[in-house]
Amino acid sequence: MKFVIQKVDEASVSVDEKVVGKIDKGFLVLVGISQEDTKEIADKFVRKMVNLRLFEDCEGKTNLALKDVNGQVLLISQFTLYADCKKGNRPSFVKAGDPQMAEELYEYIIAKTKESIPVVEKGVFGAHMKVSLVNNGPFTIILDESMIH
Repeated sequence: MKFVIQKVDEASVSVDEKVVGKIDKGFLVLVGISQEDTKEIADKFVRKMVNLRLFEDCEGKTNLALKDVNGQVLLISQFTLYADCKKGNRPSFVKAGDPQMAEELYEYIIAKTKESIPVVEKGVFGAHMKVSLVNNGPFTIILDESMIH
């Protein structure tokens, strides 16, 4: 599993020119799911994401988590996070999760995030999406299996 977490002032996702998800201050998270991922792994990623302290306190230090700032989350599925570019110039996506399994796990991640964060928006799994964001910082964190215990 991979999460690309971007701290944003606002973000939205559109499908066919229609906004399907929109947040204010919080995290835009690109979610990549591999064949080996499970609900147990997803639980660890969600727990880590919602507790990351990326927001500034009154002294300007990044000591505050999403819940401390009433932050929101926009989750976007993105199988291309598992692109393998080792051979040639055309990426291979064989490490990405099977679409049916990946969609079920993506919906599980959304549900688990909603247990901690009141406002959770999402994209449309498998759709061609246009994502807009105002990245604050910029501040981007990449979580992968090596960072989750």
